[in-house]
Amino acid sequence: MNTSDFITLLAEHQDKSLLFEYAPGMLVGTNYHITEVKHMTVDSVDCGAGTDSWKETIIQLWESPSELGKPNYMSAYKALGILRKVGTIKTYEMEATVKIEYGNTTFHTAHLHVLDYEIKDSQLILKLTVNPTDCKAKEACGISETDTAEVSSCAPGSGCC
Repeated sequence: MNTSDFITLLAEHQDKSLLFEYAPGMLVGTNYHITEVKHMTVDSVDCGAGTDSWKETIIQLWESPSELGKPNYMSAYKALGILRKVGTIKTYEMEATVKIEYGNTTFHTAHLHVLDYEIKDSQLILKLTVNPTDCKAKEACGISETDTAEVSSCAPGSGCC
């Protein structure tokens, strides 16, 4: 989901509570806050010497220990207000991929992709997922798209990874 779609989704459901499902059946606590919005530019070089560049909007969530047991989730309206305020300070790249940065004591901190969303009663539930790492230079490494088992055969000095 890109930044434009994310902001539009919040705007369309301002009357709903905003929930984040970081793993199947696992929700970020009601005590979460949006603590940072990062406008990232990634410039990369892969193991086949290919270059790439892209932009990301990373929204960091943090659960406040002092608000454990808080009865209500943040509303999409409030989240949208925070994001709009950020946009007046640092302009968004609206085509940038949105990622949610989150972790807790039982789930490693990760940049999670928005896979899907669900409207359930008065809730907007964002379904998050971890994207696995991947070799972007499969052709240079002699790895087929369907046979990821060959990744382990990429030896130092082979001209690949």
